[in-house]
Amino acid sequence: MRNTFLPRLVLAALTVGVLASMANAMCGYFAPIISNVKQPVLQPSQIAFITWDPAEKLETVTVQPRFEGSAEDFGMVIPTPTQPKLHEMPRDFFKALGVATQAKRRAFPESKLMPGFGRFGGGDLQMAAPAAAGGGGGKAIPQEVKTTVKIVEVGQVGNLDYKIITAGRADDLFTWLKMNKYSYAGDEATLNFYVQKKYFFTVMKIDTLQMKRNKDGTYTGDVTPTRFTFSSEQLVYPLKITQVSVKHKTDALFYVQAPYKVDLPGDLTWQYHWLSMLQHTEANFGENDLLKPNSDWIKAVRAKAPKLMQRGGELGFYFPLGQELPANKQGHRPSSLEWAKRLTADDIAMLSGDRPYTEVVPDPDFGFTRADLADGRRAAAIFKVIQSRLAKANQERPRGYLVRDASKEDIDTLRVLKGHLQAGQTLTKFYHTFSRDEMNDDLVMVQAKAEGVEDRSEHEEMLRTFGFGGRGFPFGGPGVLPGGGLDIQPALPPVPGFKRD
Repeated sequence: MRNTFLPRLVLAALTVGVLASMANAMCGYFAPIISNVKQPVLQPSQIAFITWDPAEKLETVTVQPRFEGSAEDFGMVIPTPTQPKLHEMPRDFFKALGVATQAKRRAFPESKLMPGFGRFGGGDLQMAAPAAAGGGGGKAIPQEVKTTVKIVEVGQVGNLDYKIITAGRADDLFTWLKMNKYSYAGDEATLNFYVQKKYFFTVMKIDTLQMKRNKDGTYTGDVTPTRFTFSSEQLVYPLKITQVSVKHKTDALFYVQAPYKVDLPGDLTWQYHWLSMLQHTEANFGENDLLKPNSDWIKAVRAKAPKLMQRGGELGFYFPLGQELPANKQGHRPSSLEWAKRLTADDIAMLSGDRPYTEVVPDPDFGFTRADLADGRRAAAIFKVIQSRLAKANQERPRGYLVRDASKEDIDTLRVLKGHLQAGQTLTKFYHTFSRDEMNDDLVMVQAKAEGVEDRSEHEEMLRTFGFGGRGFPFGGPGVLPGGGLDIQPALPPVPGFKRD
């Protein structure tokens, strides 16, 4: 699976003459007056990588907005609770994150010389996909009136010029943006939401002439990945600013590295879908088919947090087979856990190629060809060797080998993650479609728990499942597994541009 997902996040826009109708949840967009604009500046995609140190109260947020439009320059405004430090990140950073968090699938040795001999007589068991799937550059107009706006820093990161400003009044901030040839397309109330919290605003100018120009005169490109480092009392992600330019809903994909698994608060939690996946596997394959941390989590939730198991149904969430996760009557959709693991030294060594990216399934036919089977006596001896190899592999690795596919080029990008991913930290990847009424406040992420019970389950491998019309199952005909179970595929949430193999 190659992860190229860049979810669309619609944000508050800053523009004159044209409304930037789409932007990201970490920032708003603005664009200067352009007389021949044919279409608005759009920001159809963004991924966010967040790190959180609760002891030091230190947070980093890395974003790489994708934009398209006909404006020759435009920019972003990013609110943060304290003055941030900005750093350029490698351009392949998010591509590498997608490769690193590709879920592994179980595979078993299979003989091609002895059809029907392998795990359950041949063919890998079908796996479920991961539980669910991117200061102004010009001179400012002199301020001729008193204002509470202060420019606290001016600089450049990558191909982005930026200014960090503060404001004591929302109307002053609104006026400052206009006087600097930018007009805020949202309402002052949203600006005031952050002004009252004494937030800092990072204004970044983007020169699209450095980007790819399309035949129709528009530009398409990814902005330099930029990391914002700031102190914060909570693990916060500015979301309120998004609301003014969201029509109905907006998608978000988060990677969060912290000392523990991270979840969205309250009913935004991804637990409803994650628990349904675990329960499905447990019910159809037995408790031993789950990793011990996952089996322990199911038991803990049943014993100490039974209300969590029931709450999803009360909210009207259900998970149709192989379809988009539907909204309930309120228009809300459940979140989904895409990947979660406490990073080990081996995981970090993999980034530099010192540990393999994937396990290799042994070939039970090694050393033999079909020509060797022409002689009956020799064929019988070969079959015995192949059967012995298969039996040994199944005894040593009853859960199979964990494999995943990626090109050498993609695997090479993992090196850019060195120094950013840390052993001993937990990396949680999750997805949510926010409806407009879920964005009345900023997003405060929390430790994954259920009624005080910490969630230490992991989602590194695809969960085993049944699916109608199963492949490679010779027992009982298509779609029927040993023991009579149906091959049922669980729901997969739609992830624009994100390929799940």
